[in-house]
Amino acid sequence: MHEYLLLLHETPGDFGSLSPAQMEEVVAEYAAWAEDLARRGLLVSGRKLADDGGRHLRAGALASDGPYAEAKDVIGGLFIVRAGDDAQAEALAASCPHLRGRQWIEIRRIEMV
Repeated sequence: MHEYLLLLHETPGDFGSLSPAQMEEVVAEYAAWAEDLARRGLLVSGRKLADDGGRHLRAGALASDGPYAEAKDVIGGLFIVRAGDDAQAEALAASCPHLRGRQWIEIRRIEMV
C-alpha cells in the first residue's frame, strides 16, 4: 500500500454563498466520506485548512500574507489516504464530495523513505 496526499483545491468564495444549514450539510458529506475511508482502513489523516490563505515564504524574501486577488484557486483542505496504486487513489479521490462546481483534487503519492 502507498500513501497519497489529496489536496482539495477550490476557488476563493466557493462556499461563501452557502447558508449555515447548507454548510452543515457539506461538512456532514465530508465527514461521512472520511468515516467510510477510516472504517475501510484507507484514511491516514484529513484536515480543513484555515480560510485566511496562510503565508507565502520564498528564498530571499519576507513572508507575505494571502489570499491574493490574482489567485484562481486555494487549497482548502487535505486528506492522506492509503491505496494500492494510482488507479485506486484516483478512485478514492473521485468519490470525495469535494468534486463539485469548479473545485478539484490534486493527487500526489507520498514517497516513503
